[in-house]
Amino acid sequence: MPTLEKEERSVYRVQVIERAIGMIESLWKDGPELSQTELAARLRLHKSTVYRILSVLEEHRFVEKASNGKYRLGTRLFEIGSRAGGHLNLREKARPYLERLVYETGETAHLCILDEGEVLYLEKVEAQRTVRVPSNVGRRYPAHCGAAGKSLLAFLGQDEVDEIIKRHGLKPFTHNTVTTPAQLHRELQVVNERGYAVDNEEFEEGLECVGAPIRDYSGKVIASISVAGPTSRITNGKLPGVAHSVVQAAKQLSVELGHHEEAAAEHLAVQRN
Repeated sequence: MPTLEKEERSVYRVQVIERAIGMIESLWKDGPELSQTELAARLRLHKSTVYRILSVLEEHRFVEKASNGKYRLGTRLFEIGSRAGGHLNLREKARPYLERLVYETGETAHLCILDEGEVLYLEKVEAQRTVRVPSNVGRRYPAHCGAAGKSLLAFLGQDEVDEIIKRHGLKPFTHNTVTTPAQLHRELQVVNERGYAVDNEEFEEGLECVGAPIRDYSGKVIASISVAGPTSRITNGKLPGVAHSVVQAAKQLSVELGHHEEAAAEHLAVQRN
């Protein structure tokens, strides 16, 4: 192959990388969600070029497509960012709140996100009691039968929830597990209205969990914080107090991440327009 042709191909490959980085940066700065047309206009690229690059980025989970057809940053970037560290590391910011929850409730606390329709554990602080809920960072479980999962699903669009149901199903784990779409949607509406979710032995018999959403500066739910313990300790009488602690921790962590009710409402209004 002639040297000139090799050099031209090398320049083209570098150009593609620069354009891909430009798309990621645009979603970061101008997002949280942008359409293919909006990206093309911002980067001054042809829509077909944007489509090809987005397809590759989506395949590798650097971006993901929302139910409205727009694109947003994907979880792969968070995974990379978590390893790289940094002052905005969600795990580091969440840990003091998890530790406080363990102190207040005496039970194990978790930080979770929704990844490809499943709950992914990002961080945990275990209770020091002999009988406690053990868990592992990196563990996954179905979103429909846990407090953390339901506190994440409750703030998605119905189409997104239906897509997750279609992809993963509603497998029963106990006699309390939600197993129909209608039942799940009703449950998620309750979670949305009261601001927290409860897992009443839906994933494992004898296990009670409470989870609440964590929001970013725009008001978008990006993670959840939860507490899990045996039903012998998280009784109906103690549940409201545990829920209060979890909700307060989630709200305070959200504020630390830049969430403010008025600013978030204004941002969402701009996004809709």
